[in-house]
Amino acid sequence: MGSTTSLFFTTHTPKSMTDMLTLGLPGFSYPDLYDPARLGDLTLAFDAEVKSANPELFAEFERYRESQGVGMQPEEVSDLLVRMALELGGFVARLFGVEGGRAAQIAAIRAEFDTVFAYRNEVVAKSASRYKGEDPANWDLVELKKHFDLLVELAVDEDLLAADREAAIAGFAVALKQASEGDGNGLGPVLRGRLIAHPDASAVFDSLLSGDDDALAAGLFDLACRWTFAAGRLPEFQAEVTGWASFKTPAKTDFNHLVHHDAKEFDGVGVWTGPEEHHRRRDGFGLTDKRFGQRRTLYEVDHCIYCHDRDTDSCSKGMRNKKDGSYKTNPLGVTITGCPLEEKISEMHLVKRQGDNIGSLALITIDNPLCPGTGHRICNDCMKGCIYQKTEPVNIPQIETNVLTDVLFMPWGFEIYSLLTRWNPLNIKRPSALPYNGRNVMVAGMGPAGYTLSHYLVNEGFGVVGIDGLKIEPLPKALTGDATTPPQPIRDFRDLYEDLDKRIMLGFGGVAEYGITVRWDKNFLKVIYLNLLRRHNFRIYGGVRFGGTLTINEAWDLWRRSRLR
Repeated sequence: MGSTTSLFFTTHTPKSMTDMLTLGLPGFSYPDLYDPARLGDLTLAFDAEVKSANPELFAEFERYRESQGVGMQPEEVSDLLVRMALELGGFVARLFGVEGGRAAQIAAIRAEFDTVFAYRNEVVAKSASRYKGEDPANWDLVELKKHFDLLVELAVDEDLLAADREAAIAGFAVALKQASEGDGNGLGPVLRGRLIAHPDASAVFDSLLSGDDDALAAGLFDLACRWTFAAGRLPEFQAEVTGWASFKTPAKTDFNHLVHHDAKEFDGVGVWTGPEEHHRRRDGFGLTDKRFGQRRTLYEVDHCIYCHDRDTDSCSKGMRNKKDGSYKTNPLGVTITGCPLEEKISEMHLVKRQGDNIGSLALITIDNPLCPGTGHRICNDCMKGCIYQKTEPVNIPQIETNVLTDVLFMPWGFEIYSLLTRWNPLNIKRPSALPYNGRNVMVAGMGPAGYTLSHYLVNEGFGVVGIDGLKIEPLPKALTGDATTPPQPIRDFRDLYEDLDKRIMLGFGGVAEYGITVRWDKNFLKVIYLNLLRRHNFRIYGGVRFGGTLTINEAWDLWRRSRLR
């Protein structure tokens, strides 16, 4: 495909973009994913697969689809969507041949909850009640640390400790807990052998070694719990767990002091400044606010209490007064309305917890198909509506963006996201895009409101012409395709990804392009832009100012001509 040249830059088509994509569903090819008629057939294929694998679930979903949810309780709908999202995640993974990648993500995320977050919830959180009334400062801390370090040295893999000390110790503590409860994991005899074989350990743990394996595991678990209790409270131990998600606790919310600051004096003038540890030096136009890593994101998922099963998911629906159903306000007088889109937030968190990022993204795109333009550093009405009002809320935007990026960076991840914006059987109101209906609409301004409106109009079958006063750079035809040629499938999203201090402004996105600083990853704008350009019934023209370059009368004349054609 060579290269495509614009006024400012040359874009070469990487080899991975020209790789052929063979779908994993017989009878379907990649171009079918852009054909509204074939998208309907894809829904039938999905229905048939679910019906075959789980007829009861399909019958529930069919009733929901036929009734459009009328007469169903919100809790029923949420539960049904969660179960169907897992089915859809598997179907889409097979469609794109990424079952292995999806399985790896599921395994990795579940491993985190089985170790780090099991440790957080079952050991760290319960240590206070386990040692109620005790002050760890009165313990023999030198002996405690010496004995625990020796146990870890003998029992935990050295390479795992070096690579991820938190996961290694958390997993070991959880395994000790299970062994102490007699679940038969075989850890007791293994530890007995290692302790006896080590001269120092055999002497240190002599009293425990005199008992049976269950008693040995219980004694060693108590040692791990004591170390954990001390690590959460004593400075000399806290240093060992700094930054561990398993020890993080939600900070209290002080509505009179939401922005933490220091007071300093410069040239005799008193000023406020952010805490020194929060300073991030701006370096050109590079991204200054990196997103959370996976474990930190999963902490937020673990922090959520999944209110959708009680219809109290105020992050999505707002927080209401029981008497009259009006929205509550917080101490600052802000009305707690929750997400303006009523995104399936709690449901998405639950599916993310199970490791299925594709299923989670499918839940997001029911109400928020253009989620690259929301999330981290863009919106936080959901956080304001979180059930946690007196302590740190769940950082929902970070989770939403993490789900998106976990999918985008899978093989064919952009194609998976793109498909879910025009085909999503969980969206019973518009499960797939409609064919062109012959009616055309002009949208003036390609900022967030304009591109969102354009997306919904295109999905409803309208022809959409987007105009913007800014010059809008084209994207390579190989990426966008046209009415006769499908776009080249993108295997690796990294081929589209650019360093923010090197990218050329595309002009698309309005305030999202020019009004948001480098705290936000503007690569997401390219995702939205490219996704729209691939739609056959969408055109965009830059350098056209409505009311100037194009008057309202000229717009009506163009519309009438399009109607005649």
